Amino acid sequence: MNQLDQRPTRNNGSSLGPDSPCIGQCSTTYGDDVCKGCGRTYLEVINWIMFDDQQKAQVWLRLEQAGLGPRR
Repeated sequence: MNQLDQRPTRNNGSSLGPDSPCIGQCSTTYGDDVCKGCGRTYLEVINWIMFDDQQKAQVWLRLEQAGLGPRR
């Protein structure tokens, strides 16, 4: 089992955590390439709603490994 498969899931297969790392302080709207609020790249922010569960899990894993997620 890889690290992406180790996240707890609900019965429908979705993560128990919040769907998005967003904390409502997006700096990508001001031109930053990486959001100072959640740590996602501009492309990750704008494409998040189109990402499948595996793509989201990859972003979450990167953020967690960098010590950035989940934030409150």
